[in-house]
Amino acid sequence: MTRFARSACIEWLFAEDGAPVPERVRRAADAGLDGVEFWHWRDKDLEAVGEAAHAGGVAIVMMLVEPQVPIVDARRLAEFAEAAEDSARAAATLGCATLVVASGERLPDVPAAEQEAAIVAALRTGGEIAGRHGLTLLFEPLNDTDHPRFFVTGTGHGLRLVEEACSPHVKLLYDVYHSAVMGEDPGIPIAGKGDLIGHVHVADHAGRHEPGTGVIDWPTVLRRLDEAGYSGHIGLEYRPTADTLASLAYLERAMA
Repeated sequence: MTRFARSACIEWLFAEDGAPVPERVRRAADAGLDGVEFWHWRDKDLEAVGEAAHAGGVAIVMMLVEPQVPIVDARRLAEFAEAAEDSARAAATLGCATLVVASGERLPDVPAAEQEAAIVAALRTGGEIAGRHGLTLLFEPLNDTDHPRFFVTGTGHGLRLVEEACSPHVKLLYDVYHSAVMGEDPGIPIAGKGDLIGHVHVADHAGRHEPGTGVIDWPTVLRRLDEAGYSGHIGLEYRPTADTLASLAYLERAMA
């Protein structure tokens, strides 16, 4: 997998002994990874995280828009914009390139078209905010098994809404695990869409453990990412079955 830069989700990786977040960043650097990413930023000492990343020469690749606001709800657009602005400022101080948002749970009494319009409006708003700070907003579909009430669960649906947002600062986060859980043939839904993909996450199905522990054909997935024109980071967002270093060695063999 050396042709792609790798970033470790330090919510799960290098966390088996409960190490402080800056120590997880240092461990990722020592392991030769190119970057780190995390979900929540409001509960972290961002100055310490940034110092650890700078000292280790690793990029901070991704974090969430917080608080997480369901952008499927048009009534909460202003709330989302405020969260996006706060998160963009925090990301910019860290040199973090991307922020992530998901649709939120579907609204049973609102027509689907209105919910889609709300998402597109939020993506445009978030994209404008991200652009002002030199960032990219990533939109992530989440599978309907782990997230049974979510509105946007499939890759194709997510890509269509990203295309409708029509912003150079809005891209799709393609999560291979979520794609596989949805019954998609991983890598196929993004064929010819590499310009719309801003980040990729990997974990195997089933179990969401390191690649090589499940049924996904990882060499084929990587080839399809290449063919789609994707050249960004591969985010390692999985629960290690053993210690993190052992899982990294295992996935390198599985993805060779």
